[in-house]
Amino acid sequence: MKKTLPWILFLWIALVIWGAFKYAPLAEGFIGDSSRILFFHVPMAWGAFVGFIAAGIWSARYLFGNRDPRHDRAALASIEVGLIFCILATVSGAIWAKVMWGTYWNWDPRQVWITVAILFYGAYLALRSAVQDRQTRRRLAAAYAILGLVVAPFLFFILPRMTGFTLHPEPVVNQQGKMEMNPQILHVLLLGSSGFTVLFFWIHNLRCRLEDLAESAMFPSQGAHNDR
Repeated sequence: MKKTLPWILFLWIALVIWGAFKYAPLAEGFIGDSSRILFFHVPMAWGAFVGFIAAGIWSARYLFGNRDPRHDRAALASIEVGLIFCILATVSGAIWAKVMWGTYWNWDPRQVWITVAILFYGAYLALRSAVQDRQTRRRLAAAYAILGLVVAPFLFFILPRMTGFTLHPEPVVNQQGKMEMNPQILHVLLLGSSGFTVLFFWIHNLRCRLEDLAESAMFPSQGAHNDR
């Protein structure tokens, strides 16, 4: 199964790409083919959110569990990969904004709050690098990531809707919580979101394995699983 999963994922993402350009129609009110970027922008933003929530869960398991360092490393990997997804979502959104609105940055609430999310989780990495003692670093990082369980939903879903203003198109990003879009567009969007979620966890697994190998090489006598 481990050998076939990458191929399944490859075909999955390939199907998303095909659907974005061949199956789904162009959305009304968009300039040219600009609506196609949403099939990648939205799933990447969703993948980032999943990563940040996963980091909080792993951190809670570390802090309130048996302090297994594998949980700490899993939380770190979640934020690292989540930040990559978040940055890609921001860049793709800026490219779309340039086409639609004539400039990369428009102070749209969604642009602002996803940037704040990048800064918030970038600070997590800065915190880890600033604390030398490993046990203290893990406890502080876990508490910070657990705080993200509250912060991330606010930044991604609640605060952008509280402003009452957005340049994002209403049929795609609906303020009423309703799905009002072409069914084919919705199919590809859901396929892409689920596919990028699987992609996130696949990359996360690879990152955790690298961290375990690095930990084992650094502390061979203790082992990556038993280090406290």
